Amino acid sequence: MKSSGWLRILVLVVLILGRGAFGQTAPALKVVVLAQGPADAKTELQIFCLFRSSAENTLHGSLVEIDERLHGLLGQIRKPGLFGGELGETIVLTPPQGTLGAKRVLIIGLGDSASFTPARMYLVGKIAMREANRLGVAHPFFAPTVLDGGVSNFATGDVAEQVTCGIRDGMASEAMVRKAGAGGALAVVDFTFLAGAAHVADTRGGINRALGK
Repeated sequence: MKSSGWLRILVLVVLILGRGAFGQTAPALKVVVLAQGPADAKTELQIFCLFRSSAENTLHGSLVEIDERLHGLLGQIRKPGLFGGELGETIVLTPPQGTLGAKRVLIIGLGDSASFTPARMYLVGKIAMREANRLGVAHPFFAPTVLDGGVSNFATGDVAEQVTCGIRDGMASEAMVRKAGAGGALAVVDFTFLAGAAHVADTRGGINRALGK
């Protein structure tokens, strides 16, 4: 009984210290919602997502527009052995001048569309944060493109909430590494989250939930 009591106290102390360290290390995260498509967004880095590269996962909406402006490049790379779209897979493009508004594009794989749930976007948010920081981008733009990937049975707010939680925790871990003297300066200052005009309010609600507002 005594050892069990000490174990409970130890666990409680670890949890308290963990929350304290996390809170002290994590900088304030600012996320802005903008009703604009990723093809036109003028930014240093535009991030969007693609489901697994397979025949049943066709492109819709803004993804079709991006592919057309890139002269079919998305269709060309979405092949076995090239960009498979597996969960967490990434590729960085430098769009030819006059095609997209962004100077660079980061694509993050979402994996299988049939088994997709918003929880998957937590990892995507972490990847977006860490890759943007690695590339030295202060104001990256993010578009989940889940709807444009053909999955429409989840609220955009739920997707945005998970992405923002991932960005928040990714920023906290980067800041902690820097504080320990094991990393460089934190480049990312804020994120701009792109959403269709009809989904702005729901997206903002999800982001606010993630940030505790």
